[in-house]
Amino acid sequence: MTPPRPHVLIVDDDPFIRRPLQYLLERNGYETSVAGDGVECLEQAERRRPDLVCLDVMMPRQDGFATTEALRARFGPGLPIILLTAKGQEADRTRGLALGADDFIAKPYSPVELLARIRSALAKHHGGGETHV
Repeated sequence: MTPPRPHVLIVDDDPFIRRPLQYLLERNGYETSVAGDGVECLEQAERRRPDLVCLDVMMPRQDGFATTEALRARFGPGLPIILLTAKGQEADRTRGLALGADDFIAKPYSPVELLARIRSALAKHHGGGETHV
């Protein structure tokens, strides 16, 4: 029996970022869902808990920092969160990490590096070994 594909929730208000990221992840064996802001992210995560969240920081209605806090409050430390943002300043990185994000990647990012970080976060949080992807 084939193990289930890891489910990644992609959260970004820009469809020109969401679509290519969704395509990249699906081509590399991940199941994906998308949300356009933090409020929608929390709604989707409640319906179906993802294995990992890729989360933009600057979004309408609820930014990525508030969403990270809400995800941590609801799901605890077992849900990997990777912040993807154009805000690459040290203060933003340290704030995101202090709120519970597992990783912080500044845009534009390398797709190969992002995939490696996703694999690493999933391995760390879901079994400690290589993922099947």
